[in-house]
Amino acid sequence: MKKTSALMFLILFSLALPAAEHKWDRLPLSISNNVVAAAKVDKRLFLYSFMGIGEKKTWDAITNRAFALNTETGKWSEIRPVPGPAGRLAASAATVKGVIYLLGGYTVDSRGEETSVHSVEVLLPSRGIWYRGTDMPVPLDNSVIGVYHDRYIYAISGWSQTQAVKSVQLYDSEKNVWKQATPLAGPPVFGHAGSIVGDTIIYADGALKSTSADNPQYLLSGECWRGKIDHHDPTKIQWTKIATHPGKPRYRMAAGGSEHDQKIYFSGGAEELHDYQGLGSDGHAAQPSPVTFAWNLRTSKWEVVNDKTPNPTLDNRGLLVTSDGLVRIGGMEAGQKVTARVAVMPLKEKK
Repeated sequence: MKKTSALMFLILFSLALPAAEHKWDRLPLSISNNVVAAAKVDKRLFLYSFMGIGEKKTWDAITNRAFALNTETGKWSEIRPVPGPAGRLAASAATVKGVIYLLGGYTVDSRGEETSVHSVEVLLPSRGIWYRGTDMPVPLDNSVIGVYHDRYIYAISGWSQTQAVKSVQLYDSEKNVWKQATPLAGPPVFGHAGSIVGDTIIYADGALKSTSADNPQYLLSGECWRGKIDHHDPTKIQWTKIATHPGKPRYRMAAGGSEHDQKIYFSGGAEELHDYQGLGSDGHAAQPSPVTFAWNLRTSKWEVVNDKTPNPTLDNRGLLVTSDGLVRIGGMEAGQKVTARVAVMPLKEKK
């Protein structure tokens, strides 16, 4: 009887304990400016990392390698590389009906010349194979991407070869065709961050061209915008300027949306413009911001999630929102340190 009572006590005690945290391995290599995505395969959630730049931070450290994390086992496996002769930086990724679409980005050659890319690569996670989608009409990198109705992918502003563009390109994944949507109401930007939840686009910050000869050619933008997608015509967007977010404007933040939370989360980035090596115009290393915040669609207000995010990073091409929390994969930590860290941050607002 005493043994039975003791056994029952142990069972009840174990049930009262909090669930153990998932132990996920680090990426097989340190990588920054990589694009990330999530998709389910046989009801198991996988997280993906594509392309990016390695620890050397040189043009020949840019890779087209791709990796998948099984969130149940916590193990990474290398999958077929992204098609094409060279790796890319500042690309974008979106998942539609379990299929991953990889859009744009730019290549860097041995002379340091950067070329925006218009290609669309499509990954079937269940089979591990790639195929080519219809190219974007306007080549694009450092853009914001979002999905509407699990069908339409929006590529919102960004850099195209020699300048930032105001265009909003709309991809219909069912028909494999591109259309032009309502362009930005504000100035064209690149290196901004944002996402789509429901019928609402939110994007913030980035860089814009200076209008003064006394300033550098490009400056940080402190503007934040909301776009409402028309329910009857997805090419029509009503743009409205919204309040600035907590803290200073930032360049190349990570962002991701949550339909469940009705929030769009932002984290990291730097309070100065910088190149793909993480260097500002003064030649010093850009420092990542420790502030994580969110736009709450229910209240139409900004919320600080954590103003002291551990091991903050810049140059993450996406923030994955999972049941475990906000997931950052790779990126560049303070002091230009390219990392293999898989960081999981809580979703709850800091009190």
